[in-house]
Amino acid sequence: MKAIQLTEFGGPEVLKYVDVEKPTPKSNEVLIEVKAVGVNYADTARREGQYVVKTTLPFIPGAEVAGVVVEVGDNVTGVQVGTRVVTLIESNGYAEYAVAHERSLIPLPDGVDFEYAVSLPLQGLSAYHILKTMGRIEQGESVLIHAAAGGVGTIAVQLAKLFGAGKVIATASTEEKLALAKELGADEVVNYTEAGWEQEVLRITDGKGVDVALEMAGGDIFQKTLTCLAPFGRVVIYGVASGEQSRLYPSSLMAKNQSVIGFFLPQIMRKPQLFQSSLMELLSFVNNGSLKLTIGGTFPLNEAASVHTLLQGRKTKGKLILIP
Repeated sequence: MKAIQLTEFGGPEVLKYVDVEKPTPKSNEVLIEVKAVGVNYADTARREGQYVVKTTLPFIPGAEVAGVVVEVGDNVTGVQVGTRVVTLIESNGYAEYAVAHERSLIPLPDGVDFEYAVSLPLQGLSAYHILKTMGRIEQGESVLIHAAAGGVGTIAVQLAKLFGAGKVIATASTEEKLALAKELGADEVVNYTEAGWEQEVLRITDGKGVDVALEMAGGDIFQKTLTCLAPFGRVVIYGVASGEQSRLYPSSLMAKNQSVIGFFLPQIMRKPQLFQSSLMELLSFVNNGSLKLTIGGTFPLNEAASVHTLLQGRKTKGKLILIP
């Protein structure tokens, strides 16, 4: 089968379109003919050797997969050949076929396309659990969402409203991206590339600050986010897209009972009772029209390197998808 593989760490150019052996499902696993695979910042971190956990070479990226079950391993009882599914796997998604454990599979409702379904596992579940499980959002609270035109951001803006947020403040780097966030339901938008954006957030919240903030840039953005956090406010960290780590003085959180919380989706995936019910809830939101998914573009699998370049250049909106 064809796949995208890296044998060294580096820029997008290390992603090679190659022939590899088609995997065979083991006990309790299924083989999926991949119809769509999601592209994420985690994939770029893997490619650069900067991921949260060690990446062993050679490596095939890709954690979000939607497709059709074409073979089942021994002891598989809950799914049949021909079932349309979406799933999260550790790796090996940038390929024509991938294996997944039957416990990780979510059957797709007939009305949900593969491209839309694959927008949900990583970024949808991330947005859901950053807001609800880690951010502990409560009715009427204010939420600050950075990179609101990105894959997680576009979903988080909508979920925050569905979860009862009183005010959603979205940040982005261009007027076009801010307009998209507004269209998706943000109450206020702020350009984080302009000096003093954090003061604008404080003005919007009448000086109180925000109750929950979603932060994935790191560096200066993280530091300024802390300055516009309300008493009892929570900042949830789910990435370092800028590549710049931040220094935190824990005692600075004491005066206002504030929290800085880390989020890593694989930890959620180790608790089936958390991810299965939440992914089904997300799919129901999509099915009933209350959650709109923003597809930033679909590309042939062999263009993976170009897609990584687009993603890291912040030239995209919404979800980027590879089609084998």
